[in-house]
Amino acid sequence: MFKYLTIYHKPRGITVFLVGEALIGEEPELAHIDLIIGEKTGPVGQAFANGFTQLSMGHTPLLSVIRPNLLAKPATLIVPKVTVKNMAQAAKIFGPAQTAVARAVADSVQEGIIPEDQIEDLSIVVSVFIHPEAKDYNKIYRYNYGATKLAIERAMQGFPDAKTVMYEKDRTMHPVMGFKVVRLWNPPYLQVAIDIPDINAVKAILKQIPQSDHLIIEAGTPLIKRYGVEVVQSIREVRPNAFVVADLKTLDTGNLEARMVADATADAVVISGLAPVSTIEKAIKEAKKTGIYAVIDMLNVEKPLSVLKSLTVKPDVVELHRAIDTEGKAEHAWGDIPAMKKLSERLLVAVAGGIRVDTVKDALEAGADIVVVGRAITKAKDVRSMTEQFIEELKQPEIDQYRIMTDF
Repeated sequence: MFKYLTIYHKPRGITVFLVGEALIGEEPELAHIDLIIGEKTGPVGQAFANGFTQLSMGHTPLLSVIRPNLLAKPATLIVPKVTVKNMAQAAKIFGPAQTAVARAVADSVQEGIIPEDQIEDLSIVVSVFIHPEAKDYNKIYRYNYGATKLAIERAMQGFPDAKTVMYEKDRTMHPVMGFKVVRLWNPPYLQVAIDIPDINAVKAILKQIPQSDHLIIEAGTPLIKRYGVEVVQSIREVRPNAFVVADLKTLDTGNLEARMVADATADAVVISGLAPVSTIEKAIKEAKKTGIYAVIDMLNVEKPLSVLKSLTVKPDVVELHRAIDTEGKAEHAWGDIPAMKKLSERLLVAVAGGIRVDTVKDALEAGADIVVVGRAITKAKDVRSMTEQFIEELKQPEIDQYRIMTDF
């Protein structure tokens, strides 16, 4: 078996294999390589033989050769990802890509990445992406060489490990998407609650709110009641990469309303803590299924901690909320925040209701991860300046502003 692979107990007849992936370069010549490495007597060897003998139109596999009559070792099969429709496209595969993969395999052996004493025992299957509009053979070669070399090294090293995946998964997005799916991994955050039921006024406010990695936009309940969850799309017209919360304050049909919010492209659904436990749990489960956050709003809930303890599945965020109609009558009870966080390792706590710039510090010291502010910002004479003052109170620099993305 591989020298660099830890072998775990496995059922008889099943052989392990290694997986590698890498993307290098710029369009249209960029290279995206997926590959598997394993013993000829195992599943990779079987896949190699099947791919070699079972051809499909436009995706004809080919052996990687350094040049005609000089096969790379370990034997490597190249499978085109993009349908090859003419000879011009075929030449890009049967040429710069073919030799790039072969040389990367050979150099990996020479450099000890692949053990030389195992080259006759192993086989490799490489899936190669060539954009139909790629023209520069030099770039096609260099990008595919680099991507294959990196994918092999990653496969042999078991990259990425679980720690790297957990650290990176919420920090970046796939470049082809063209938009961000923001995750709340670096609190504290400022959440601007927009309750004004006038879409033109909302868009005007959104244009004044400054960009920040620590900013959340909330489509408030009055706004949603007037325009429906589709108002999220109107918000995205102005702030396409924002983390958008849809404040439905769900009281029934939890799974249905969570699905509606997800379908509307919001990032979080708000469920009322007054709803039946079954409704709350259904909403949370549906939110997790669709990849959005579940927020429980504890407005008018006498014992928020008891509600959380009663749930078999915990939300992503719990919001301690003082109603507009009761402001000035009682202070919000933030003392339960540490106890709440003990119930779930990743639980975030938001506080809402009459928060001002001079009370943000108190909320954060009490353990709040999200400070929800509405009229103090949306009704301000200078929305941008007021938002910046709240953001400044978070004392949190922009996320990874000096980070340079290289291999991943």
